[in-house]
Amino acid sequence: MDTTPSIATDPELPLYEGVAIADVVLVTSPEAAAEARHALLAEDVIGFDTESKPTFSKGEISSGPHLIQLATATRVYLFPVGRLPDSHGLKAILESKRILKVGFGLDSDLAQLRSRLAIDAQNVLDLSRALRSETRNQSLGAKTAVAKYFGKRLQKSKRTTTSNWANPRLTERQILYAADDAQVALRVYCAALRADPVLAERGTTKPI
Repeated sequence: MDTTPSIATDPELPLYEGVAIADVVLVTSPEAAAEARHALLAEDVIGFDTESKPTFSKGEISSGPHLIQLATATRVYLFPVGRLPDSHGLKAILESKRILKVGFGLDSDLAQLRSRLAIDAQNVLDLSRALRSETRNQSLGAKTAVAKYFGKRLQKSKRTTTSNWANPRLTERQILYAADDAQVALRVYCAALRADPVLAERGTTKPI
């Protein structure tokens, strides 16, 4: 949850420039899966997020995650769960104890990965907790983090947020939204690390 929405939504701030569509790879073929595995396993830190088809009925249980996003500084790999050529590479990346996975608000993401896909992600840093205000002990969301570290405004369309992430063909708007979610986490982590070098040692445990 963003703790200072007035800063995060300040219309005077320039818009955050997100990922270019040319830098996003949909992992739906063996070739794309091989590229993603090679690139991501070579990294020390990657951005991480998931998306799930929203539930609207009381008591309805999510069948997600439907999309998993992993980002390097230059590329974002989107893994549509229903179209994966195989899940072995994805599992190897997420369960690697060497690679740090950074993201915002990851509790439900990790729980769904574990229960739906039998993937037990390791070495995860939840930036919402690691960057929380020490004075108010409140979590920090992506919008506020972007405003704080980059002086920019991160737009998040509610319509896209609540769109159907289980669709076999994602729209360009969905693709860019999902890619930004993962890469912005990595960019915030790098910016925060420059300001606070001990960040890498704080909170690198798997949220329950």
